[in-house]
Amino acid sequence: MMRSEFKHYLWLLVVAVLVAAIPLATSNDFYLRIVFLIGVNYIAASGLNVLVNYTGQKSLGHAGLFAVGAYAVALLTARWGWNPWAAFAAAGVLAGLFGVVIALPALRVKGPALAMVTIGFGIVVEKIVSEWQDVFAGQQGIYGVVPLQIGGQMFSTKHWVWFVLGLCVLLHVMFRHLLSGRFGRAFLAVNTAEVAAESVGVSVYKFKVLAFVISAFTCGIAGALIAQQNQYINSDFITFNLSIFFLLIVLFGGNSVYGPLLGAVVLTLLDSLLSRWPDVQHFTYGALLLFALYAMPNGLAGFVRSFARRFTPGLVPKEQLPTGLPAWQLKPSAGAASAGVLLHGEGLYKAYGGVVPTNNVDIQIRPGHVHSLIGPNGAGKTTLLNILSGIVTPERGTIQFAGHGIVGVSPNRIARMGLGRTFQNLRLFSDMTVLDNVKVGLHSHIKAGFFASLVGVGKARRAELAARDEALQILDRLHLRDKALHIAGSLPYGLQRRLELARALATHPQLLLLDEPAAGLNPQETQELVQVIARIRDLGITVLLIEHHMDLVMAVSDHVIVLDYGQKIAEGTPAEVQSNPRVIAAYLGSDEEEDGNDATGGPHV
Repeated sequence: MMRSEFKHYLWLLVVAVLVAAIPLATSNDFYLRIVFLIGVNYIAASGLNVLVNYTGQKSLGHAGLFAVGAYAVALLTARWGWNPWAAFAAAGVLAGLFGVVIALPALRVKGPALAMVTIGFGIVVEKIVSEWQDVFAGQQGIYGVVPLQIGGQMFSTKHWVWFVLGLCVLLHVMFRHLLSGRFGRAFLAVNTAEVAAESVGVSVYKFKVLAFVISAFTCGIAGALIAQQNQYINSDFITFNLSIFFLLIVLFGGNSVYGPLLGAVVLTLLDSLLSRWPDVQHFTYGALLLFALYAMPNGLAGFVRSFARRFTPGLVPKEQLPTGLPAWQLKPSAGAASAGVLLHGEGLYKAYGGVVPTNNVDIQIRPGHVHSLIGPNGAGKTTLLNILSGIVTPERGTIQFAGHGIVGVSPNRIARMGLGRTFQNLRLFSDMTVLDNVKVGLHSHIKAGFFASLVGVGKARRAELAARDEALQILDRLHLRDKALHIAGSLPYGLQRRLELARALATHPQLLLLDEPAAGLNPQETQELVQVIARIRDLGITVLLIEHHMDLVMAVSDHVIVLDYGQKIAEGTPAEVQSNPRVIAAYLGSDEEEDGNDATGGPHV
């Protein structure tokens, strides 16, 4: 166990012991009830934190999922005679299933529309429990909910505090493992840049659904706790204000595994203090929500983290990275090139209204070569790359990659098949470290499942350490190791370009698509890029390059393809293309337009 982990668990033990001592120090039910509510609110917010802060999905309907858990445990125990422990577990599972039900239609929309869908779900649930009297009893409610018990003895208030404390500690440890590993990085990648996440093998849809399920499960557990502790539930518990309260805890707490705890402590205490004045209470919620969104976007956790780094840096030690690692090597590819062709596109066509950026283009990429795709601005080069990588689906045409048809296949699956890429406009995960950016590239090569990642030991731990070491090897290949713990967005532009290339290499591509990698680089950085591309080819990776810098194209290319107005007008060796009259005309205009211009050196941009 590393020193930082030991310190974390030591502090966790100290806090847990102090909280566990509260029921021994006082028998005041009001105080114990507040401690219990802090724990319940933390449980609900801990999962919602994954959805909102990590995955970037705003939900205003989680009171409905709270209701699913509460009414599930009420009906199962009071009406159908279930064991209270079995009902408690079933309530969380049922809420998780409802999370899938919400996620599948909700994720077809984004932003405010997504929030409206979740609001709709919450309102529907509120209406059902209010109006369906025969089942849910409306405001009258369901009495006789069987509480948790041990040895036939029902939990007292102090037992509830200890039980919720145990659940909170367990959830905190599991979420800390989950969010510091493969799954946490994938959630953040989806939040930051969905297209880039797909390009390295992360399924955006899968991780959004998973985040909804996690948040639904914890909200369902929170609802079950309230119903069983009160031994009663009615429709007054299920209001839109409850959804707002949960969201406020998450936003006010901040983007951290500790955020929900900080938010739950502060806002539960504030809620109890202002409970006598509902109007002031609601005004305070609104004011705090605005404050959290605009004045303190990183929340309490971000403020505490910044304060600690500035005044007590020893409390936030930097990760110790291993040295002396061997040189990185590409993994052997599972796919095979067919008849010496790695990728074969035929008759590719894509139109946007009257604009046709890809017009019946045929393309063949042979393994082991550097191919360049050139042409004037607007020739359709990036559209063709987007088609090859699955971001854009052609209206007609076929693509065979490593023996498999990939038209209509999702970009994340294409990436896992061995096709990596960079982007014309940088798409880094800018708030993550350099090291974590490369680890995201390794996502599909880290063999640790969801439940193993929750536990965080054994196979998952070994896989995470192996991913760290491999990411460092890749960074070393591109001379970025000394920047490993820097925030990606803080790097100079040229190093950010190189980092995006390192992330693409981490996918272990057979074919690497580079979309204007020299854009924005100075002459020295451009010359260094020539050497980098040569080293990539030497690793056994085939490259397809879009570039306007003709010196770079001529220096690294084995084969050049020229597009103009969406059509392929020439291809061949750099020398053949450079002297092709149609290429010269495409860059410099017709003979009449060339008067007074020297075209003897071929096309220049």
